[in-house]
Amino acid sequence: MRLNTTRVWLGGIAGGVVWNAWGFFIQTRQTPFYEAMQKQGLFLKESRYPFFVAHWLALVFVMSILIAYLYAWSRATAGAGPKTAVKIGMIVGFCAGVPGNFAQAAWSPVPRILPLGWMLEMWVGAILAAVVAGFLYKDKS
Repeated sequence: MRLNTTRVWLGGIAGGVVWNAWGFFIQTRQTPFYEAMQKQGLFLKESRYPFFVAHWLALVFVMSILIAYLYAWSRATAGAGPKTAVKIGMIVGFCAGVPGNFAQAAWSPVPRILPLGWMLEMWVGAILAAVVAGFLYKDKS
């Protein structure tokens, strides 16, 4: 069976929208901590990279499209449906969000709520993106 790349991209883009919305929700909860860390000199007041937010949003879309591809490729062996999508999202989200943020929580002087939020942004966001992509994916007839 051939991959339906149109549906993969549709699911990946829709998943990216949901993931970015989740990330926005997390970031709004963490804003007071960012401001406090900037006042203490632990965070920069400006990003080192111009247009960081645009780059971050684009990276989340790329990751979401890759997750949609992983879901489509996995359907043949793991089966179609939300269970497979959740598993893929959990695996990708764990790899993307846990190791680096665990290290941040252990070694960084910032409050542990920040790495926790970053980890949740990646892990839950990947799960949400995978479920959306799985919902929208249909095999070619």
